[in-house]
Amino acid sequence: MGWLSAGDTYEVALMEGRVVARQASGGSGAGQVTTLPAEIRDRPEVHELQRFAEWLQWHAAECAAQVGNWMVSSLPVPAGLLARVWPDEAWRSALRDIVVVGDGPDEVGFLRDADDSGGLRVVNLDGETVRLTPRTVTMPHPVLLPDLEELRTFAAELGVVQGVEQLHRATWHKPADVDGDARAVTEFAGAEYRSWFHLSNRATSLGYKVSGTYATDRIRDAGRIFTASVGIGDPYTEDKAWTGRLAWSDQDGHRILPLAEVGPVAWSEGMRMAAALHAGRTVIADGDE
Repeated sequence: MGWLSAGDTYEVALMEGRVVARQASGGSGAGQVTTLPAEIRDRPEVHELQRFAEWLQWHAAECAAQVGNWMVSSLPVPAGLLARVWPDEAWRSALRDIVVVGDGPDEVGFLRDADDSGGLRVVNLDGETVRLTPRTVTMPHPVLLPDLEELRTFAAELGVVQGVEQLHRATWHKPADVDGDARAVTEFAGAEYRSWFHLSNRATSLGYKVSGTYATDRIRDAGRIFTASVGIGDPYTEDKAWTGRLAWSDQDGHRILPLAEVGPVAWSEGMRMAAALHAGRTVIADGDE
């Protein structure tokens, strides 16, 4: 992005998400990039750039959130759509090196490019850059990737840094010996917080919704919607708060499901939420009450 005049002495530009200035001409400091001098901070050019920087941050977050939703839900995405958004730096940052699967299980690799004809360039597990032309691709949730550990190792060798957490997203597999008739998991229950507000703030800061006495997460798994919920206590009855049981319900939240009905992605994402809430618990030092 070019430099804009801000008065007679300075020029301003957007660099790495922030507005910087330089002297336009004359003097020993001419051309030297610096923070905004006080005398131009209220200039309209500065305010316009600051608003633009805020919009770019919002746009990047929206792009990452959408790619994250495609990945968590393993939704099919038209290859042509990826080609249309690829020129946008924010979309490209969110999509680059995401693991995609094309028409067959062998069409898997790290996404590196999308062209106008709908073709995708990916680096496959043999380290070769190949061109795929599927109508749609999926960005599988990591719990669904059979070669996850191999992909993680290969990504480390390539120096891959994903804009959206996929390969290194925390995952949980439902144990083979789980009681299928049970309707809750208590592994992460009992984590103590100083107050309900601390616990609810932890939930919302992680992107989960707080509804009454529960933190919840809606998850699409194989075309079905699950609602995972963790009890967080009642703000009106307790000074402190504790995490409760983790359970899954149907789309409307009206029926608590037996664990046998919980799909692999819903299980993993529910456990991820419960573990994250447990990790934020109050740590009581020895000797404290």
